[in-house]
Amino acid sequence: MRVDALIFDFDGVLLESEWAHNQHLADYLTGIGHPTSVEEAMQHFMGLAGADFHAALERRIGGPLPPDFHDAHAAIDAQALAEGLEEVAGAVAFIGALPPQLPKAICSSSSTHWIVTHLAHLGLEEAFGEMIFSGREHVGRGKPAPDLYLHAAKALGVAIERTAIIEDSAVGVQGALASGAEVIGLVAGRHCLPGHAERLRELGVEKIAASFEKVAAFLDLPFYHAGEKAGGRGQGR
Repeated sequence: MRVDALIFDFDGVLLESEWAHNQHLADYLTGIGHPTSVEEAMQHFMGLAGADFHAALERRIGGPLPPDFHDAHAAIDAQALAEGLEEVAGAVAFIGALPPQLPKAICSSSSTHWIVTHLAHLGLEEAFGEMIFSGREHVGRGKPAPDLYLHAAKALGVAIERTAIIEDSAVGVQGALASGAEVIGLVAGRHCLPGHAERLRELGVEKIAASFEKVAAFLDLPFYHAGEKAGGRGQGR
């Protein structure tokens, strides 16, 4: 599969943040009387942001969020921003091995501040330039709508049909498929538990990759080797 541009989701594709986030969320919900496993948190909330995320939480607990929720959530995010988080295995080397002339972007439900800060932790602060897009900042409808991907493809100057999107969540792949792009479902993160690949296939993803090596194979990028380092630390500080 040869394409003219790549679009990456961020959390769970480049940054190993989905597991940590959902573990904290499960602990919080359990602590307020709604026993929740990390697996359940990932099933119900992964890929959501902003009002959609809060609405899903309120459905889970059957009422409004407790007054301390936002402070607790902000404290966890602040710690992650200060200390950094690990890369998804192979992500830093993969980005570093891409041809510099290949247009690429990030499309995430997270804020641009979150993305830029963690790219710096990973040593990838220059990798995407200004091609970093947030579903809560750049479009009216975030994932699972296709709007963010279409916005990024336009900014890259590449037809969406000639673009490959690398996504890990059900919410993300729904929007990616709806955009008309080629879609690769990446299941390399710690949050991708047994059955995750099958769930993405059920949504219509034909290309499933358990590693960035497999992503490179799908994209006909033989120069990438999983053991290579590309200048980034690949670990959170």
